[in-house]
Amino acid sequence: MEVMVILVPLALALGLLGLIAFLWSLKSGQYDDLDGAAWRAIADDEPPLPPPAETPAEKRG
Repeated sequence: MEVMVILVPLALALGLLGLIAFLWSLKSGQYDDLDGAAWRAIADDEPPLPPPAETPAEKRG
């Protein structure tokens, strides 16, 4: 039971720290553009490569 004296305040302090971090992220605008972030994650950064050129042997075929 002596460990409860340490664990209960520690749990409350960590919960309060998490709440403060969430409120800070909410105030700083981290959740303003959820759709834009989702599309940026799957967007292509590079244009597609052109198809490879045919060699003369492939043209005779």
